Parts: sequence; C-alpha cells; structure tokens
Amino acid sequence: MNVIINIDVPLLEPAIAFYCNAFDLKLERLLDDDVAELTGASTRVYLLQQAEGSIPSEFTSDIRHYQRHWTPIHIDIVVDDLVSAAERVIKAGAKMESECIEWRGSRCISFADPFGHGFCLIQFEQGSYC
Repeated sequence: MNVIINIDVPLLEPAIAFYCNAFDLKLERLLDDDVAELTGASTRVYLLQQAEGSIPSEFTSDIRHYQRHWTPIHIDIVVDDLVSAAERVIKAGAKMESECIEWRGSRCISFADPFGHGFCLIQFEQGSYC
C-alpha cells in the first residue's frame, strides 16, 4: 500500500512556500492550475487549491473554511531535532498550539499551519514509542 497526503488550501502560492520552507519539501510539479505535488518526505504531498466557502462533498452541508479547525486525522512529522524543527515551522508561518509534551519516549509539540490545519512535530528517543 502507498499513502499520499492531500491538503486543501485556499491559494497554492503561499501554501507551496509554507510547506517547502517549513519541512524542506520541493515543488515537483504543478498539475493543472490548482494542484501542487511536493516531494522530499516519505510520501508525496499534494496541495489542492479549493475555494473558501466551497462544499467539500455532496454528502455534507459543511463548507470549507481556513480558520483553525479540528479534524480527527492530522499529520505527525517525525524530526531529529524538535527545537530546531519548531523554530523552522514558526519562521515559515505556523502557530504553536501546545508546549512540549513528553510521552513514552517521545517529545511532541502541536501547531497549526497558516491554513487552519493541525500538525505535530515529534521526536523519538528510540525511533518509535517505547
């Protein structure tokens, strides 16, 4: 099985800048005018330009918004140096949402990207949870 990550964003240009600067990803290519393919992680990341206020699915009456929102699924980005990674994502435009939490051989900080998506930076002492 191969997993890819799709992230809805209101505008591609600032989203490409954030994800490339924050996580050292590279713009691989643009697909049409509204999809950017980013590489450099263990999976490909696609930024999908979706207008604010548009309907994400015919099965919901919700509309897209790009203020901070909650979803039961988020991205954890494993890093070697939590402090320098946190500084990098903040400099790129992320907002820190928690202090460092230590749990089962890991250290984790929660953030929100400029488009309202939550993500965590996590550093493991031994490569995974103990």
